[in-house]
Amino acid sequence: MEASRPIRVLIIDDSVVIRQLLKDILSRDGELEVVGTATDPIDGYDKIVKLKPDVLTLDVEMPRMDGITFLQKLMQSHPMPVVMVSTLTRQGSEVTLKALELGAIDFIAKPTENVFTNMAALAHDIVAKVKAAARARVRPRAGQVAPVTAPPVSVKPGKCTAHLIAIGASTGGPEAIRQVLQGLPAQVPPIVIVQHMPPVFTHSFAERLDRLCTVRVKEAQDGDALETGHAYIAPGDYHLQVTRNGSQYRAKVVQTDPVNRHRPSVDALFDSVAEVCGASALGILLTGMGADGARGLKRMRDAGACTIAQDEETCVVFGMPREAIALGGAAHILPLPHIAQKVVDLLSG
Repeated sequence: MEASRPIRVLIIDDSVVIRQLLKDILSRDGELEVVGTATDPIDGYDKIVKLKPDVLTLDVEMPRMDGITFLQKLMQSHPMPVVMVSTLTRQGSEVTLKALELGAIDFIAKPTENVFTNMAALAHDIVAKVKAAARARVRPRAGQVAPVTAPPVSVKPGKCTAHLIAIGASTGGPEAIRQVLQGLPAQVPPIVIVQHMPPVFTHSFAERLDRLCTVRVKEAQDGDALETGHAYIAPGDYHLQVTRNGSQYRAKVVQTDPVNRHRPSVDALFDSVAEVCGASALGILLTGMGADGARGLKRMRDAGACTIAQDEETCVVFGMPREAIALGGAAHILPLPHIAQKVVDLLSG
């Protein structure tokens, strides 16, 4: 894509209201150009060939062919950046996670009520996600992710005396987090995770990870005792922080103001870990747009924690890790496939 011309966007959605709202929102940004709209995937594919868009927004539920079936075919024949448009429902969240497995870059959770008002409130995020998708690395996947039993590994205190692991991610994060967790053995310190996601989606995400990983995964609840071999996902629209009661770490789930425009925020989590755990923690910042988590990772490193950032080559969007690296927050910069093993190595010495 030439930097001098606008990002060309094609909208595929069977709802005339959503098509028009997305077109209005995206067209107001001078860096974006909506080159066409389509009512279903069959019409959409013809327009992809004819209009050559840089980014596609794709509804999940449509006539003639559903969005998931179309995405799977598209990624095999014509890989390109796709932002899914899904409803804020349990079913919508599960289908969207499937789309991310297949290679979609990100998703927009469209509201189910007060559509005009709530879509307007999402305008900044919608524009940002489409722009990020245009710059993202497209990596089509098979979409069939099997549960993995990590090899038995003896994790003993080594040169990284972490009693807790904190992970943050945004765009591209669901699959990156899955890959890291699947590479970890059951007996690892408790893991706390912030993935930028709305309500409902985080619950489905935690359930999916729990099915796929040796580590047990759940959506965090306020007051949860953080246990060895368990991972806790920040619930959508709530910050996840860590507190300590004697030797026991606990989850604190609060709905205070957004941080860096995000709730949950990676910085909100990392800041609490730096304060409560100090050198007894390990921080990991994965793929994502923006800078959320960069300052928090630096605070963790300054407090003596081990810190890891995902490298540019394997990031879907090299935003958050890049900012952390620039601040000096990352002691280790690694490709995604090597991060889990590095965690084990650090813990085992």
